[in-house]
Amino acid sequence: MTRIDSLLDQDRKHHVHGQTNLRLHQQQGPAVMVTEGHGIYIRTDDGRELIDGFSGLGCTSLGYHNDRLAEAAKRQMDILPFAPTFYGRSHPKVAELAARLVNMAAVPMDRVMFQCSGSEANDAMIKFLWYRNIARGQPRRRKLISRWRGYYGNTVATVSLSGQPHMHANFGLPMDDFLKLSTPNYYHFHIDGESEEEFSARMAQEFENTVLETGPDSIAAFFAEPMQSGGGAILPPKGYWEAMQAVIRKYDIHFHVDEVVCGFGRTGHWWGAQAFGLQPDSTSCAKALTAAFFPLSALMFKEDFYQDMMRNSDEVGVLGHGYTYSGHPVGAAIALEALDIYREMDLIGHVRKVSAPFLAGCEALMDHPLVGDARGIGLFCGIELVRDKQTREQFDAALKVGQRVQDAAHANGLYLRSIAPDRISFMPPLIIDESEVDEALQRLRRALDSVWNELKP
Repeated sequence: MTRIDSLLDQDRKHHVHGQTNLRLHQQQGPAVMVTEGHGIYIRTDDGRELIDGFSGLGCTSLGYHNDRLAEAAKRQMDILPFAPTFYGRSHPKVAELAARLVNMAAVPMDRVMFQCSGSEANDAMIKFLWYRNIARGQPRRRKLISRWRGYYGNTVATVSLSGQPHMHANFGLPMDDFLKLSTPNYYHFHIDGESEEEFSARMAQEFENTVLETGPDSIAAFFAEPMQSGGGAILPPKGYWEAMQAVIRKYDIHFHVDEVVCGFGRTGHWWGAQAFGLQPDSTSCAKALTAAFFPLSALMFKEDFYQDMMRNSDEVGVLGHGYTYSGHPVGAAIALEALDIYREMDLIGHVRKVSAPFLAGCEALMDHPLVGDARGIGLFCGIELVRDKQTREQFDAALKVGQRVQDAAHANGLYLRSIAPDRISFMPPLIIDESEVDEALQRLRRALDSVWNELKP
């Protein structure tokens, strides 16, 4: 048995994988073992080199090798490998990063709290909303509104907030007080003859109806990604955010914007909020904050929110919240270096330049028999696979067409993610160049051809 074979067997026997069919993993072991990475490429245990078309999990913005980030981590490990941020203690890197983030926020923010993941940041925000409302004498304001197919994390609270039914099933979730609105997927859910603006108005009316039925004085917040990632890179239709924000303003609803995927250049803007004209009251970010070189997330909010939190802290004597690794010095050092790299390389300008051929190539796939729709922004595109383009009829789930395209792409040297039902999310590392975009698109088309040839009979 080779070393790799031994590792594959150890993984099969002992490692429990999230978002994985456990029975299949027990029988077959890992679908792939990634052993190396460089630039936008990953190398697997069988020696295959693939373009990473999904940025790991939407996080490897600078690819898989960066000397500056590695050196920043090493320097910080040599100086101060760990320092807690509990009990009012701090360290230089976390103080500097907090100031940097509030100064570059999409709208003015004042305070930052650090966690280790997007899930933790959003979970903290849920707690802080309830905490703030108790401080204001409004303990009934507990209900949180989000959207089906949205994704905010995998803690008990954030997965309840998320609109992912398979993550609720058999866990006894979602909890109470978590309300859902429709997915703004215009392609699949518009009524024949309905314009994007009319569809958006209908979505906003559903939002308002939910607010009124629930009672505006019971709502803690509306959570949303600027562009839904967990649902399969769903681009909001024209007029959607204008209509939704009108409802937010009308009923004075706290608006939390999840920038975990959209933040730091994915949309061709620093923030998804800037790409779609959003006015958040609070923001969470992670992933590209450290280019995935270290687990770190940040939650940003405004001074008035912090003042309410202090009122509870005064009463209790402490803010009873935090994580051991919150504001980890190594993570903060890497984040600061990543932000420097982004600015020095003009990341936003680069994404805007390469997004033109990327999006044009994705949209050109609509001439393929399997592709009903392809739309996106920046380096972020969702591709719908359908059985019938005229009726938008989807394939029988048993055919697993999306999974087959994902597997065929892998066989052709491109790592992608299939998201049920039969939607492909395409979001390569932000350092990808135009020639690599062209190569990735060619590999995707070959994968589509391969699956189409299997399905034609």
